[in-house]
Amino acid sequence: MITRYETYKLQARVRKRKRAIEMTCLTEGGQRPLGPEDIPLVFNTRNDRKLLPSFLAHYRRLGVSRFICVDDISSDGTREYLLSQADVDVWSSPLRYRDARRGREWREALFGRYGTDRWYLNVDSDEFLIYEDCERRPLRDLLQALESRGERRLAAPMLDMYPVGSLGAATLDDDDQRMPWEIADHFDGSGYEITYTKRAISITGGPRKRKFAHELELIKYPVIFWDKDCSLSVSIHQPLPCERNFLAVSGVLLHFKFFSDYKEKIEQAVVDGQYFDGAAAYRKMLEDLQKTGEFDFANEHSLRFSGSEQLRELGFIAPIAFAEANRR
Repeated sequence: MITRYETYKLQARVRKRKRAIEMTCLTEGGQRPLGPEDIPLVFNTRNDRKLLPSFLAHYRRLGVSRFICVDDISSDGTREYLLSQADVDVWSSPLRYRDARRGREWREALFGRYGTDRWYLNVDSDEFLIYEDCERRPLRDLLQALESRGERRLAAPMLDMYPVGSLGAATLDDDDQRMPWEIADHFDGSGYEITYTKRAISITGGPRKRKFAHELELIKYPVIFWDKDCSLSVSIHQPLPCERNFLAVSGVLLHFKFFSDYKEKIEQAVVDGQYFDGAAAYRKMLEDLQKTGEFDFANEHSLRFSGSEQLRELGFIAPIAFAEANRR
């Protein structure tokens, strides 16, 4: 009852501040409609050219058939690369990421344009979804399993990935055919805290909290059935309606921030000031970097990533009751 009342209050707030968002489809021929069998993925990106080949390959293998992207004035070839991909619609907006409520208004505008009452993946270009047996089970199987449980979204925290040893040696180039977890291949195996609020699950921890005392919210809902009652306007970590957020954590988002260009990325984030609280978390990282000259995230709890079975055995993801006939 408390959660439903919270949803009611927040929906009233959202209605008051809802506004039209100016966006332009840059893809030749303009926006292309989705078919009923499409599994679309909506993502924001800025200067992530090096991750895009593996990002698209990962989600295509899972069964994504259409990509819908907002490019926030990239300058590293990201936009040009995405425009060359036949299954990607690229959008731009005069609003920057911060001014679009950290990209949430872009996403909502795109859900409205491409159609409600359907499943979407909703991620960033440095997030790679992992769920039980995803090496063999396509997204279609996952969606059927969620529907059979009466669930309309998937809870999945970000799992920050990092290399062991010098970050300067962790090179990922634009045309690298490796997956990012072959380079930034470790994660913290412990040190997380899960709590429950009126609005959603809350998970904190990981290497950024351990090294920089960043109390960052890790939970997201990267698979979501979008209908007229949904909104991201309060927070990407607490989508409305709140009642749908209390689920078994059945996935993770492998989150890739730390490669050989991490110093440049941190400096760009601070100068750009688009992230939460004027990029305060990045400012703290830059201060530490100026003191130490290098980051080393490894400690006694660091584990090498080996796949979805490992995460299930460690308790990071809950098992999913797939229909056996659907196994590929």
